[in-house]
Amino acid sequence: MKLHRNLLVSAAFVAVAVAAGAWLYPQLPAAVPTHWDMHNHVDGVTSRFWAAAFPALGVLGLVLLSVVLPAVSPRQFAIRRFEGVWGVLMLAMQGFVLVASLGILLSGAGYAVSMPTIVMLAAGVLYLLLGNYMGKLRRNFFIGIRTPWTLASDVVWEQTHRFGGRLFMLGGLAVVLIALADPAPWLLLIVLAAVWLIAAAYSYYVHLRLEGSR
Repeated sequence: MKLHRNLLVSAAFVAVAVAAGAWLYPQLPAAVPTHWDMHNHVDGVTSRFWAAAFPALGVLGLVLLSVVLPAVSPRQFAIRRFEGVWGVLMLAMQGFVLVASLGILLSGAGYAVSMPTIVMLAAGVLYLLLGNYMGKLRRNFFIGIRTPWTLASDVVWEQTHRFGGRLFMLGGLAVVLIALADPAPWLLLIVLAAVWLIAAAYSYYVHLRLEGSR
């Protein structure tokens, strides 16, 4: 039932992507800006057809992964132990791709949108959601803080993800505030890199503490 409900939401995302692509296609230039450097200068373009098709294709790719990855996961790392959380987070990632790619289309069509603001707000919300659900994740190869120490131990995984949940929510909130105040892409990279590095270091710390206690 949950899978069917998630697929209905994904179908709605795809429908929005297709409708937006069809609506904006006549307004797009032959070469659509799709990538910007740290100074918000365009340094990559895509043809009009593929730019208009990407929102739907990106969401469809994530939908496919959300179904295939649980099926190929090893039994001891089965995703069905937290399939509800898996579904929510995969929908959140589909939403991120949809928002970011539609922002690209609107910008390419000449609408006054700020891509750094859109991407940073979407990334901040994604990290807030990930942090909120992180404590409910169980050991797996596809989502979460996957280090050699978390994958080797349920205890290290659980303690790291309880800590990581708070850390990711703080990082997500920081990104949202930065996006509203001064949407500088380099600040986004610094915050997100710091979140992952601190979480990975904490997993090693927990591992050492457990090994010492033994």
